[in-house]
Order: sequence, then C-alpha cells, then structure tokens
Amino acid sequence: MNKQDLAAMIDHTILKPEATEAEVVKLCNEAIEYKFASVCINPSMVKTAASVLEGSEVKVCTVIGFPLGATTTEVKAFETENTIKNGANEVDMVINVGKLKERDLEYVKNDIKAVVDAAKGKALTKVIIETCLLTDEEKVIACKLSKEAGADFVKTSTGFSTGGATAADIKLMRETVGKELGVKASGGVRSREDALLMIENGATRIGASASIAICEGKKSNSNY
Repeated sequence: MNKQDLAAMIDHTILKPEATEAEVVKLCNEAIEYKFASVCINPSMVKTAASVLEGSEVKVCTVIGFPLGATTTEVKAFETENTIKNGANEVDMVINVGKLKERDLEYVKNDIKAVVDAAKGKALTKVIIETCLLTDEEKVIACKLSKEAGADFVKTSTGFSTGGATAADIKLMRETVGKELGVKASGGVRSREDALLMIENGATRIGASASIAICEGKKSNSNY
C-alpha cells in the first residue's frame, strides 16, 4: 500500500487533555498536507478544526462521552448535536462499559442509538467498545448492538484505558459486523507495520497520533 492510500485511511489524532489550540491547528495543517481522512480532536476544539479545514477534503472527527463512556445517554445525544453544529463530520462515541458487563443490553443499544439518531444524515457514527475491558463474548455483543443501532463503524479503543488495538480484536470485530460496517483500529498503532497488520485483519480506518511516522515508515512511542 502506498503512502497516499494509507494516509486516506488514518484519523490524525490529538486527544490529550493538555492539547492547545496551536497544536490542533498544526494537526489540521498536517492533515491537509498528508491528506488524512480526518483529524480527531476533543469537542472543545471542533470549531477551531472546522475553521482550519474549511475547503479541504479532511473531515472533522470528535469524541462523545470520552473517554469513560459513563455520561448519560441524554448528555451524549446533546454532545453529538452540539459538536455537529460546531462543524464535526464524524463522531466517535464510547459505550457504557459497565452497563454492557451487567448485561443491560437494552440500555447499551439505546445509548448508541441516541447518538446515531442525533448524527443521522449529518455525521458518521463510530462506536468505541473499549476492547481491553471486554471478554471476546462481550466484544461480539457490543459489535452486534452497534450494528443493530445503526452505527457506521465499530472502533477498538479510546487509547486511555489498559490497552489498545490488537489484530485479533480487529479480526473478531470484522467477522462480527460483516462488510456493512467500518472497523477502526485505535490505541497503540505506532508504525506502518502496525497499521498494515490492522488493515490486513479487516480495519478500514486507523486512529493514531503517530500518523506521520506511520506514513513515513518510522516508529513512534505514542500511545494513541
């Protein structure tokens, strides 16, 4: 895969809490230069990113209920509406992991659906299932609920928990959702080799802060 094709599959990411507006502007300019799929930034930075990226093909991606997924459904829906109003084209929402683990599956599905409904026709919805906290059975359930709720993608990780994307998880997620949904690998993808391994196993999008290193064939120590 050439550098351009790989870049087109990457969400160029900065989600650290101490990220400044200047860093987000730099991220956006890098995304324009490399032609990344999107920049993924925190909600308070959406307006800034939308302004810098106006007129480019790079999308504005933000996160909802991040990083714990434990805010209420109503708050997630409002956050989705608010960020789209501010210029977001894609939203990556975190499921309520505790509710999944206690098998309150109706809650989890409705939580996802509230975000999907708020974004419908305006933004893509990606569902972060936080694979490092789930059993394989729970990963399958989370993916099925995401598909039933009408999401566009399932995504491995926030990058803020105990682990990130693995090839095995990507393979399992792809097998579960079939060809209809996208699968995003995020968390710990630090090199071109890492990214290609994820794509080989079914990923259609990569979330990374090491995006430039990935494209240039270098190694990064970044966690996300």
